[in-house]
Order: sequence, then structure tokens, then C-alpha cells
Amino acid sequence: MARGGAHAAGPSVNPAVAGRSRSYPDGVRAEAKQAAREAETSTTFRRLARAGYAANGIVHGLVGVIVLVLAFGGDGEADQAGAFKAISTAPVGFAALWALAIALWALAAWHIAEGLLAPGSYTDAEAAARKWGLRLSAWGQATVFAALGVVAASVALGARPDGEEAAEDASRGILSIPGGPFLLGAIGLGIFAVGVAFVVMGVLRSFEKKLDLPDTAVGSAVTALGVVGYVAKGIALVLVGAILVIAAVRVDPDAAGGLDGAVTAILALPVGPALAGLVGVGFLAYGVFCIFRARYARL
Repeated sequence: MARGGAHAAGPSVNPAVAGRSRSYPDGVRAEAKQAAREAETSTTFRRLARAGYAANGIVHGLVGVIVLVLAFGGDGEADQAGAFKAISTAPVGFAALWALAIALWALAAWHIAEGLLAPGSYTDAEAAARKWGLRLSAWGQATVFAALGVVAASVALGARPDGEEAAEDASRGILSIPGGPFLLGAIGLGIFAVGVAFVVMGVLRSFEKKLDLPDTAVGSAVTALGVVGYVAKGIALVLVGAILVIAAVRVDPDAAGGLDGAVTAILALPVGPALAGLVGVGFLAYGVFCIFRARYARL
């Protein structure tokens, strides 16, 4: 009976092992946060992250130049892929593309760490929502910069991505699934909302909270560049979002598009070239602003 009772009770469990098993997820989170803290104290990591802002500025500046070329009747692809392909034609384009990719990935990693260390608590629903809002914002930016780095690396390796074709293919895939038009419409509305947020940030100059600008003429110039750049990029994103919503309503993937499609839509307007020129100048301003941000960003 004793043996049977012992057998029925099952194998013994070490309380210490059980405790470690229960706390394992918390331990992983703690280790991830510790790794993020250590990374953020690294001088090399900070410098690479700042270089990422400069890389982002170079890409946006080139997009601005391409938009201006289109406004004056030239040819080009007015998006990030087009900018990277333009860099690839330079004498040291291969090395430049890899430098941009590494810097952009470093900035993406910085935003991942920033999301992990987002201030706030879970004491109540409002505090938790604020904390997760900061995290999602940081991780969303990380996704964008990581994706840009991937595009830069792919062009360095010989790929020739087409932003418009990629947008149409992605829209076609989304529209082919059940509820696809609603999903594509939601994505379009999300991009539209981000564009509005950029315009608001530019008008209210709220981007200054993330910078340590000197109280000099240089600081005022950087602020002016930020206002123009944020508004111009916001308008472009609003147009991209609107194009995707239209594609969802029509259930027509060929109507979808990215930044290049938005510029094409602007050029089709009665005063399109002039408006495209303003957008091009705005992207140039945003690019220069990002280069200054590499120096003055609060990291």
C-alpha cells in the first residue's frame, strides 16, 4: 500500500526548479531590459544610432532631389528604393549602401531598446496604456529603420526593388484574402493617421522635445527645417494612405502605390509640378533636419 500510495503521488518536484520555471518569463524580461540598459550606455552604440539619423537624412534628401527632378519633367523613382539605387551608381556606392544599412540597423536597435525601457508602470489602465503607447511608437520606428536597412543591403547585393510594384503586389495579396479590402483600408487609414501626426508635429514643433537644440541661430534654423520637413513628409504620407484606401474601396490593387505613386498623383493635378516641387523641397528640408538630429537628438 505504501508503495502504491507513493506511486500515486507521482514524482517529487524540486520547489526551487518549479519556482524558476514559474518566474522564467519575468527573468527573460529582466535580462532583456538589463541588456537594453547596458546597450544604451555604450558610446559606440550611441554613435551608431546617431549615424542612423544621418543615414535617414541622406535617404530623405535624395528622395527630395528625385521629386524635384520629376517636378521639372525628369525621370526617377521618388521613394527610398529609388534613392538607394541612385547611391548604387556612385563610384563608392557599394560601400556607402552598406554603411547606410549598418547605421539604420543600429538606429532600429536603439529604438528597440528604447521601447523595452519605456518609462511608466502598470499601476492602472491609463499608465499601462501610456507605457505601451511609448513602446509601440518606438518599436514602430524600429521596424521602419530596420526595413530601410534591408532595402539598402539588398540594393548593395545587386537587387533592384521597385517600390510601386512591391506596394501593388502587397495590396494584391491582401485583397485576395477574406476581409482583405477592410484590412487594406485599415492599413491605408493607419498611414493616413501617421501622416496627420507628422503634420501636427511639424505645426506644433513637438519634435523639439526629442532634441537638445542650442539657443542660437543654428537651433532656430534646425527648428525651421523640422517644421517644413515634418509637414511635407506628413502630406506625402496622407496621400499614400488615401491611395491605399481608394484601392481598398475599388478592390483594385493596381490603384495602390507608395510614395512614388503619391508623387505621381500630385504631378497629375493642374498645378502638380509646382506642388511636387514644394514636396521635394520639404523632403530636402527633412533630410537636412535629420542630419542635424544626428547631432542634437536626446539619446
